[in-house]
Amino acid sequence: MTRPDGASTASTTGRFLLVLNDDVFGDDEASRAVVRDVSGTEDVVSTRDGDIGVRDLGGTGALLFAELGIAVVTVAPERVGAAGLFEPADDRLLAVEPERVVHALQDVAPIDSTQEEEFTDTAESTWGLQATGVLASAESGAGITIAVLDTGFDVTHPDFAGRDITARSFVDGETAQDVQGHGTHCAGTMAGPLDPPQGPRYGVAYGARLLVGKVLNDQGSGTDADILAGMSWAISAGAQIISMSLGADQRQISTAYETVGRRALAAGTLIVAAAGNNAHRSQGDPGFVGVPANSPSILAVAAVDAALAVADFSAAAGDVDGGEIDIAAPGVAVYSSWPVPRRYNTISGTSMATPHVAGIAALWAQRSGADGRELWDALVGAARPLGLPAQDVGAGLAQAPS
Repeated sequence: MTRPDGASTASTTGRFLLVLNDDVFGDDEASRAVVRDVSGTEDVVSTRDGDIGVRDLGGTGALLFAELGIAVVTVAPERVGAAGLFEPADDRLLAVEPERVVHALQDVAPIDSTQEEEFTDTAESTWGLQATGVLASAESGAGITIAVLDTGFDVTHPDFAGRDITARSFVDGETAQDVQGHGTHCAGTMAGPLDPPQGPRYGVAYGARLLVGKVLNDQGSGTDADILAGMSWAISAGAQIISMSLGADQRQISTAYETVGRRALAAGTLIVAAAGNNAHRSQGDPGFVGVPANSPSILAVAAVDAALAVADFSAAAGDVDGGEIDIAAPGVAVYSSWPVPRRYNTISGTSMATPHVAGIAALWAQRSGADGRELWDALVGAARPLGLPAQDVGAGLAQAPS
């Protein structure tokens, strides 16, 4: 949510993000020096120090994500102004931002479409795989590493037995096991099996290597530090595509996430994020794309229903520089995996559209060898026009290589 003046009402933690400029990025010692100078702490831990695991910054301290050029710092109270702002003047920084609390973009009840449905789930496959051309594609995502950053994953799920999956938690005190369900559902859409032991096929890139980062806790929320830790790990582990069905209702673009998205693209990693579920189109409210999807260098995904109409909840492009919708995908009544004993569930949201796009990106990466910006261009260039405004669906419906 935002105030009428457009300022964010997103929750914050009291810590700050330091976005290091490009001259410092990549130089670990210079980066540490900036963080020490700006934050006033000598306790700077860098991801270059090795496997730092989950770290509670507590009192004062700083955590530097060297792969991203971002640091999360706890600043002594006397260094923060009366308005709760920390604004050091240092030209080695691109920006300083309050650290946000970020949430899974939870499933919402879909509005029944007034159009005749074009697609429907069958015994063989979900409507989303049909609509995006996945079933006709020869690619499986083999040789491609994809990451989902969410509420974790049910590592005991029988549909994923024997798969190449690495799961790790970045939430203090919690394992990577998903008890909320959101992460398992998203992972299933992105990379579920070709031939599930029961029910229809629901996964796109069934041959891909899957990284699962738990960055949202068992209640479905996390901090920027958790998200950035997962992004840093995924990039270091070789992910060519990162899927994030999470966000905060903030109109303003985050310099931190935009910088990470830009640097990731340059390094060959495409970040895909959910546009958001804050619209109520049937009530005249188109909503807006929030953080991090509103970053120009992060691919923002809208949701459509089985009639290929924009979902009632799917956020429209915002009125800020950036904040566009780039592409759309199935996001209403999507069937996918769920933690046992339930095993499967059908839910809705731009969260469900995003892993469709991430999985399809893996198919294009396998087909063409494209990565980073070239992969972005391949996805957008192959999208099926829907005859709907770009502010609602971007280039159109994501399509797998045929």
